[in-house]
Amino acid sequence: MSPMILNLIMQLVGGAVGGNAIGGAMKNVSLGTGGNTIAGALGGVAGGSLLSSLLPMLQGGAGGMDLGAMAGQLVGGGVSGAIVSAIVGMVLNNMRKA
Repeated sequence: MSPMILNLIMQLVGGAVGGNAIGGAMKNVSLGTGGNTIAGALGGVAGGSLLSSLLPMLQGGAGGMDLGAMAGQLVGGGVSGAIVSAIVGMVLNNMRKA
């Protein structure tokens, strides 16, 4: 499997986990399981891509699988997925109240 596809999968998974974690921890920003998963996955891909362009060491070795880079993609996707999910949840939940 290509390293680029593997990075994308790690970002998606990390973002989905991060989105659901923040939704479970902060009920006032939760979008529900499906909403947290989608917002987190999209945020994970966006943040993970930005992070790997800023830190080239997260792209992995040439032709090989680097566990450090994979962990970095997973953590970067998770954090950015949680942030995006929280922001979207705050905006949507405040719009529903108004």
